Amino acid sequence: MTLKEEYTQMVTEYKDVIFKVCYIYAEKEYIDDYYQEVLIQLWRSFPKFRGDSKLSSWIYRISLNTCISFIRKKKRNLPLAPIAVEVNIYDESFEKRQQLEELYNLINKLNKLEKSIILLWLEERSYEEIASITGLSRNNVAIKLNRIKEKLKNMSNE
Repeated sequence: MTLKEEYTQMVTEYKDVIFKVCYIYAEKEYIDDYYQEVLIQLWRSFPKFRGDSKLSSWIYRISLNTCISFIRKKKRNLPLAPIAVEVNIYDESFEKRQQLEELYNLINKLNKLEKSIILLWLEERSYEEIASITGLSRNNVAIKLNRIKEKLKNMSNE
């Protein structure tokens, strides 16, 4: 299999994960820009992936770092060119999509680290894997995750 075919297969398999990270960090009008930037960074980094970690952990790390970098660039007021192609990346039922939007709206009110932790937890990552991706200890992840869940619960009741 060629590098391009391997990359395409990886992106196809993990497109929902990449989209969710972008959805959490981007304002709605920039989601496609973030997604495109993550794909570019994944392509640039793909040949260097050594398999020291799980592929999914590596994709999360690249996606999170790219989105955070994109936010920093945006704050410096660099102009962004909109993507002309309409991409339908995430197909869900209307009701499920509304629930996800509601959840993501609450998550968007969290700080960057909290967003990362809850997103990884929603993807059913282990505490060890979340710790590896975020650079925190396993115990710190557990504590922060409980606080984040409580914070989201309180925010949804408001």
